[in-house]
Amino acid sequence: MGAGYTAWVSTRPQRILVVDDEESLRHMCGVILRRAGYEVLSARDGIEALAVLDAHPDLRLVLCDVRMPRLDGLGFLDAIAQRSEPIYTVVMSAYGSMDLAMEAMKRGATDYIGKPFKPDEILLVLGKVQERERLTQDNARLRAQLRGGGVEGLVGSSAPMQALTQTLRKVAGYPSTVLVTGESGSGKERVARSLHALSDRAKAPFVAVNCGAIPENLLESELFGHVRGAFTGAIRERQGLFEQAHGGTLLLDELGEMPKTLQVKLLRVLQEQVLRRVGGSKDIQVDVRVVGATARDLDREVAAGRFRDDLYYRLNVVHLKIPPLRARSEDLPALVDHFISRLNLRFDKKVSDLEPEALRLLMAYDWPGNVRELENVVERAMLLAEGNILRSQDLPEFRTRVARDPQDLSIKSRSATLERSLIQQALARTEGNRSQAAKLLEISYKALVYKIRDYGLE
Repeated sequence: MGAGYTAWVSTRPQRILVVDDEESLRHMCGVILRRAGYEVLSARDGIEALAVLDAHPDLRLVLCDVRMPRLDGLGFLDAIAQRSEPIYTVVMSAYGSMDLAMEAMKRGATDYIGKPFKPDEILLVLGKVQERERLTQDNARLRAQLRGGGVEGLVGSSAPMQALTQTLRKVAGYPSTVLVTGESGSGKERVARSLHALSDRAKAPFVAVNCGAIPENLLESELFGHVRGAFTGAIRERQGLFEQAHGGTLLLDELGEMPKTLQVKLLRVLQEQVLRRVGGSKDIQVDVRVVGATARDLDREVAAGRFRDDLYYRLNVVHLKIPPLRARSEDLPALVDHFISRLNLRFDKKVSDLEPEALRLLMAYDWPGNVRELENVVERAMLLAEGNILRSQDLPEFRTRVARDPQDLSIKSRSATLERSLIQQALARTEGNRSQAAKLLEISYKALVYKIRDYGLE
């Protein structure tokens, strides 16, 4: 995670204001941040910092000490709380004054970091803050789109999508838990973000976690946090994702992968809105709307004893089922247009259309990877395209996946389509673990590797 945030910072240079009365610390922070690509401004106290903000109205990111002469960090936070535009502030606090850091969070600080800190730590914290800023902007954009009748990522006017959007609008404003189901790549996280963007929680954090991607022994701490000394390596107290999402929305993606030992603790949080950190002895109140998402059949998981029925009923207050792309093929042209427009901005291209033969190829496919697979195919085609029109020759890998004719009765071609779909499902279920996927498919590891290459699933 740290590397990902650092990379995001380095590729998205941004202006930042460092506020501290110690010249040596301002200098050190300046060196670290400039190396990461930031443009750094500095101030000795809160009064100077306010003057810098007045001179640079586009400045949104501040790294600020808590203890300073004239106007300290808490006073600075009170002052910027009156401004119309949000200022994302990370406060710095020595370990002996963590109470001040907590008070700063109550007054509007976005995050805090303890002194002394390592370069990677400060870049990680700032990267998280910038990601939160980006999500806030995304939520505002989504909110506007939803009010205007559109939902990014849920493009399409087919009957299944109209029904989904209508239900989403009805339930978004309520705090009830929501269960979002659908095949891999169908857009479950986008539905969760849309729910958040339409709700009264839109200005609070949206936090997502993949329950299947975190080892069982770390997932509890990730969700509920831990106290100092709770286990080896717990050198400081840490908030969990529930606390980080306080006032907002928490998406528990791949919920069906959650170990049963944690399902009991999750049920308590949903029922009582309280949690207890790992190693802690006190209850912490949280206000979080939980959205669960899974590609698994939870009815079957409950029947098999792998998922608690009481947790299932608590989560399944509202069920949003996303249709697979093959069930709404009439939406495919609109989705292609949507991705082309978005990728034109990303790649600075001017692709304007899709030739009929290329569209025929896309329409002839059953899309086992759903909208995510379609987006990947369009992206690869745009990278290869030399003109302003996407042509069938810009789809070299994809063309091998498509049956010769949508009405073709060839067992050979249909078998290949089915085989590819099963391989994708096995890889999705095992989180990309090829050895486990080969066992599910009952083929050798070597055979699976060859098939992955042949079907363009690298």
